[in-house]
Order: sequence, then C-alpha cells, then structure tokens
Amino acid sequence: MPILRLDRFISNNTEYSRSQIKDLIKHNRVLVDNVVVKKSDIKVDTERSNILVDGKTISEFGLRYYMMYKPSSVVCSTDDSESTTVIDLLPENLKDKNLFPAGRLDKDSEGFVLLTNDGDFSHKILSAKNHVAKYYIVRLARPFQADYIEKFSKGIELSNGEVCLPSRVIQWEGSQYYAVIELYEGKYHQIKRMFASVGNHVEYLFRFQIGNLALNQNLTKGSVLEVLHKELPEILKNTDTKFFEKDFQTKISSFITNIEL
Repeated sequence: MPILRLDRFISNNTEYSRSQIKDLIKHNRVLVDNVVVKKSDIKVDTERSNILVDGKTISEFGLRYYMMYKPSSVVCSTDDSESTTVIDLLPENLKDKNLFPAGRLDKDSEGFVLLTNDGDFSHKILSAKNHVAKYYIVRLARPFQADYIEKFSKGIELSNGEVCLPSRVIQWEGSQYYAVIELYEGKYHQIKRMFASVGNHVEYLFRFQIGNLALNQNLTKGSVLEVLHKELPEILKNTDTKFFEKDFQTKISSFITNIEL
C-alpha cells in the first residue's frame, strides 16, 4: 500500500510547502478521515485515507503534471484515429480525459513532453513573452556552419516569410553534425524549417529540457514520471546564463550518449 508521511503527500500533490503544511496543521486545517491531525510526520495510507486541507480533498486540488519521454511515431494529441497519441501511452491509472500535452513535438521527434490538466500553466510555458526556453539536440545532414550562430541570433526568416524570434544555437563539441538549439516559441516544424533556411536538413530532433527541468534520464521511451508541484518553478525559471556553461555541456553529452541518435 502507498504509505507516506502526511506532509510529503500534501506537498507532492498541492502547491503548499512543508513549512506551510506545518502551519496548516498547527491551525487545525488538515483532517485525515475526519479527524484533525496534530503532527505533520504521521504516516497515512494515501489510497484509503480521506485527507482534507481547508475542507478540500487532495484530489479536488486536481492539477497534475507528468513528464513523458515521447518516442518517434507518437503524436502530441489527445485523440487521433490513425496514430498512437501521448495519451494512449499513459498507464490506465493515470489516464484522464482532461490531460493534454503542453506544447507539441513533431511525430518523428522524441524527448520531453509535459502532460497536464492545468491550462494556465500550459499557457505560461508556451507564451513567448514568458521567456520559457526549450532545448533540443538535432542531428544534421550536413556539417554545422559557424555562421548559423549569428543568423539564428538575429531571427531566421522562414521560406514563407515568417521571421522567428532570436534564438541560440551551438555546435556540440563532439561532432560537426550535432547542434543544440534554444527556442522561446514553437511554430509548426520550426527547427526543421529554420535549418532548411540556412541550407541544412534535420535528420533527428530530441527535446531534452524545458526551462530548467531536464528529462529524467532514467525514463525509457514511452514512460512517464510525475512532476511534483515543487518542481514546477524549475520549468518557468529563466536559463539564459546557463546555455554555454560547462555543466550544461556535460548534460548535453550525457543525453547524446544515452539516446539512440
């Protein structure tokens, strides 16, 4: 049975911090099976116990977030009559008609997709004005050219005349055919179209990070991991200064080593 400390369970499933939970308990605002609790460290059966905070059950807080390692051939949609969707990959106990992907990856692309039922949070991630970066590893058909860096930084003009927001791109030091790109928007097939505009072709695309939260490298393709409420600020965190840092390069190398490129 899923036995957890009460404060950990509440923290994992709401926006309350451990210190806030202690304060709630101090003021008799937390009940377990209709009994006011006095300690935050008691153990509870999270499936059988009825846990209320300010009169609301934990399930009523209702907002859920899952990190998925999307494989190729799976579409970022809630329903598709012809293809497997990210929702189809969820275990039966996690499926919810209100869950949806917060942003998309192309059908043939792989990596980090966030599934949630929180429309407001999804909007924060996707809105360019909120400056939430998404990071991708790409394998190119032709060698990376040094002038890509300046061209991407000025905003690539696509074949239909659309101009992309300024972005950053670097060559991965391990190969002239691999690049890492940082984007703050998500136009249709954007990365593929950006490289096409500079005379190259993306053979493979992998998203490994949103904001400051990277894909858990223990996940296998098609699997999911719950993102806890306390981890959500990491997604919204500005990561501008980290793009060229050594630890970020180490992270990139680790992903390239561990994924099938």
